This record gives sequence, structure tokens and C-alpha cells, in this order.
Amino acid sequence: MGDTFPVLNPSTGEVITDVPRAGLADLDRAVAAAQAALPGWDGAAPRERSEVLRRAFELMISRRDEIAHLISLEMGKALADARAEVTYAAEFFRWFAEEAVRVDGHLRTAPSGANRILTFRRPVGVALLITPWNFPAAMATRKIGPALAAGCPVILKPAEDTPLTALFLADLLAEAGAPDGTVGVLATDRPAELVAAALADRRVRKLSFTGSTGVGRDLLRLAADRVVNASMELGGNDPFIVLDDADLGAAVDGAMLAKMRNGGQACTAANRFLVQDSVADEFAARLAAAMAALRVGPGTDERTQLGPMVNARAADRIASTVERTVAAGARTLTGGTRADGPGFFYPATVLTDVPRDAPAATTEIFGPVAPIIRVRDERDAVALANDTELGLAAYVYSGDLARGLRVAERLEFGMVGLNRGLVSDPAAPFGGVKQAGLGREGGYEGIGEYLETTYVATTW
Repeated sequence: MGDTFPVLNPSTGEVITDVPRAGLADLDRAVAAAQAALPGWDGAAPRERSEVLRRAFELMISRRDEIAHLISLEMGKALADARAEVTYAAEFFRWFAEEAVRVDGHLRTAPSGANRILTFRRPVGVALLITPWNFPAAMATRKIGPALAAGCPVILKPAEDTPLTALFLADLLAEAGAPDGTVGVLATDRPAELVAAALADRRVRKLSFTGSTGVGRDLLRLAADRVVNASMELGGNDPFIVLDDADLGAAVDGAMLAKMRNGGQACTAANRFLVQDSVADEFAARLAAAMAALRVGPGTDERTQLGPMVNARAADRIASTVERTVAAGARTLTGGTRADGPGFFYPATVLTDVPRDAPAATTEIFGPVAPIIRVRDERDAVALANDTELGLAAYVYSGDLARGLRVAERLEFGMVGLNRGLVSDPAAPFGGVKQAGLGREGGYEGIGEYLETTYVATTW
């Protein structure tokens, strides 16, 4: 067993480089360094923490093309998507640079008049951040930004498929002025023992995880042993509702964004298209034409619109989901068959007449597959949309604003895009309900995940 593990280029299947594999000794050193840095970082002026994040934002923007190429190389997404990710990721540093100076408390009088109630907020402590591969820059900055703004040193455990972007960001933050110990990165392809040891360490007081619901449940069990403060952004089975009064051109444009951003490898990707009967055929035909027109190729090719899936397992899983859905009675309008050749590619695929209990309708696809399910009316669409334990994001298209808002209010999801195919925004609270997660990232709510409130009773 070596001390390194390979990072692959999903466009070719070839090794990019080998990365040192972090072990328990590395974890102990990282936690010790973070704990040692905590008093100084907590005690730093809010403006000082703010300026580190602001400089990190500026550095990311100045190096956007370099970071985007690295993301495309190790994750496979098209360069246009990668550049958009870098801009989005950098905005978390800018947003939380501004929030760092706005952490406040309250002073009020007890109803009895016997004392004053004084509250102030302090950092939770050393934070363990576990990020996925699909947005290797943005998922990291969305956690690092609020943690550092709040005064928490962080230890980032990136996905094994995409450690290079995380290591780049750590160097960038050091250049921006983050003190030693405040940002550590532990890359490994054997995370179970490392994460379990981290959550058992009394110096680690915060866990923030983005990933699958199944892994999230396991981490919550581990965190429960020490009652570690936990934030979770988990899986989704996101519905995209098209009602009979929708502008179908706008709905298809929104569907392409909601489905094909990052090649469909996003927790907010539209997973089920619930389309009212009277417009289902036309919507399906238009969407199939748009999907079929996408140019497939290596992520680092400027002409590419759809890159590979992140690894062979992902491509195989998507292919199996499509095959089982077609066997259940769905029809393929475009795609559905993998091409021969190197890399982990899967074509843009549209399935229609999908049964409501078919695999593509009930599981998170995490790929460029759009299953279209017919619904009778608004009530049927809402009931089917809510028939899931994964309430992350939903989308609604309707030509009647009142109707659209009425549907949005009845949806059991943390985020809803109304006549819009994109919901992510650093200034908005990102998160889900039910088994899609706990807590919120982004917005002014995001920094609160890394703060605790102390109450002082006093009289004068």
C-alpha cells in the first residue's frame, strides 16, 4: 500500500497525478494546528478576517481561467461551466467577507425587569468540512467562507476524485493572508477511518457535509456520539413542473439550465419533469431537440458543451438507471446509448412516458438524463412532486404568477425556482427539508451555522 493515490482525468481515464494520502497522523497534526490557531483567529478583528476573504475573492477572479482548467481536468465539466463555477465560488468569499463584520448580539430587558439579557456570538470551534466532487471549488468556498468569517479554523476533506482544486484553494487562502493552521486540507481515497477519527476528536466541534443522504445519515450517527454541531446538504429528487399555461420556449430554456448545468451532476439538477398532459408531447420534443444538439467532448476543449461523468462508476450507474427505466415502459427520444471510446461519457438523454415508479423517477440520477412524467393537473403535479423524502430544490413553470406562487407554496422543498432554471446564489439560503439536509449555506443565514450564542444575565 502506497502513500499516494491517483487522480484521473475523466475525459480520458488517464492519471493526471498522484496525491499524498492523508492518514491519522496527518489528521492529528491538522487538528492540533487548527486548535492552536483558534484563539488568535477568533480574537482577530472582524475586519481582519474580512480582508483575508476579500483578498481570496480577488485572487480567485484574477486566476479564474487557471482554476477553471484545473476543475475541468480533474472533474470533467465543460470549461464554460468551470469558469462559471469559479465566479460563483469566489462570490462566497466576497459575500462572507461582508458578513464577517456584521456578527452581532442583542441587549434587552427581561420581562420581569429583574435583569438585562445580553447575548453575543462566538465561533463554534474547529470545523471539519467534507465536500463532494461535482463543484470542487464552490462547495469548498461555500463552507470555508462562513467558517473563516465566523472565526473557525477549518479542515477540508475533499472528494477523492477532485483533491487538486482543494489544494489550490488552500494555497490561495494562505497567499490571501489566512494564518497558519486556519485552513488545512486532508486528501484521501480512504475517508472512513479518517472522518471517524476526526469526529471522535474532542477538539473538532463542527461538521459540515455535502454529499449523499446515505453517507449523511452515517455521519450524523458518528457526530451524535459527541453531539458535534452538524450541517448537512444531502441528496435531491428535484421536480421540474411544467403547467399547461407555461411558455414552453422559456420552460425548455430553463430545463436545459436546471438539467444540464454541470452535465446534470448537481444536487439541484432537475431530476423529474412533471409535465401537464396537454403540453407533454410538445415539451418533450423541444427538450429532446435541445439536448441532442449539445456537443460532447473533453471538458478542457473550448467547444465542449457536455463533458464526461466524473468516473466509470457514475457512468455505469446512469446507464443502468436508463436501461431499467426503458425496461419499465419508458421511451427514448434521444441518447440512451453510450459511445465507444476512452473516458467516462454518457450522452444527453430524454425519456418520455416514464412510469411514476420507474428508477429514473424515484432515484437521484446525477447525470444528463431527463425523464418526462405526465401529470393530469396542478394538484396531481404537486402531490407527485412532494412524494419523496428528498426535499432540496423544485422548479415551476406557469404563465400565471399567482398560480405559480400558489404551487410554490405547496411544495415541500427548501428552494423553488419559479419560471427560472437556476436557484443557487451566494446571497440566498441554500438547503433542503426532510432528508435533503439540515441547516442553510449562503445568505446571511450561512454564517450562523458556525456561531454559538452566549447569554449573560446582568443588572445595572
